[in-house]
Amino acid sequence: MSVGIRDVARAAGVSTATVSRALGRGPVSDALREQVEAAVRATGYRPNLSARRLRSQATQTIGLIVADIRNPFFTAVSRAVEDAAYQAGMRVILCNTDEDAEREALYLRLMQEERVTGVIFAPTRATAQAMRAGSLDFPVVLIDRSGPPGAHDSVVLDNAAASAALVDHLVAQGYARIGGVFGSTSSTAQERRAGYEAAMGRHGLEPAARACAPNALAAEAEAGRWLAEDGRPEALILSNGLMLMGAVRAARTLALPIPGALALAGFDNEPWTELLDPGLTVIEQPVAEIGAQAMSLLFDRLKSPDQPVRKVVLSGRTVLRGSTRKP
Repeated sequence: MSVGIRDVARAAGVSTATVSRALGRGPVSDALREQVEAAVRATGYRPNLSARRLRSQATQTIGLIVADIRNPFFTAVSRAVEDAAYQAGMRVILCNTDEDAEREALYLRLMQEERVTGVIFAPTRATAQAMRAGSLDFPVVLIDRSGPPGAHDSVVLDNAAASAALVDHLVAQGYARIGGVFGSTSSTAQERRAGYEAAMGRHGLEPAARACAPNALAAEAEAGRWLAEDGRPEALILSNGLMLMGAVRAARTLALPIPGALALAGFDNEPWTELLDPGLTVIEQPVAEIGAQAMSLLFDRLKSPDQPVRKVVLSGRTVLRGSTRKP
């Protein structure tokens, strides 16, 4: 009777996935590799060389699925993930979903077919909530977005605290009619909206929040409608850098000087936010750390598949500029 990989896994007391990683020189501990190799010798297992090459290839590939590669935040995070993967001798397959749940499902199936070692993923809220532990053949680390508690490792910003910091700053400057325009598809935008609303309530102010697709065109249209109304906000918070850009365009179209007629603040410290006159007040996210932490969590999960799920929460930095200075 031929000896298969399941026999090796049984003899070693590990999963077949661990055997595959150990034999393919994937990221497992030295102790686990020695344990598997001892089981191979004990069982007399002889791997199929072509299958082993496929497994070896798979263990050197990471899937990276982001929501919008045009968003400089995801561009920077992708670079950090790729740098960490390169240092580990691994390749990266990059997919862009445009916040579309159907494309997310398509790319997750692709990752299954490609037999990737693991996936780093920024999902929509609907997809994140549907992703249960063990539902995929590979480990997943979520970035920028949260999923069900205990389902997957994740690296996120303390979004509520970051939004609250912007509200606190605007109130300290003397603003009271502070509106917020938040994305409509992600848990991140939801958390930022919740932080904004809680901070407004803490200051005894009435929150006024609207939602739209998390891109520049949608935010320009939404902000433009709002700013053209009577009793418009005297300050606006936008929940990502692209949306902030859309609000700047809307203000210019309506000839509303910043900050003379409208204070603006938002997320993502991109070069253009500093080059405007005045510069824009933003929350700077630790993008390099997000990518590096995600890869670290993925490697740890591959080495110890049964360890408790971890959530790394990072802090943003408030960068104050002229766009929120009270005239």
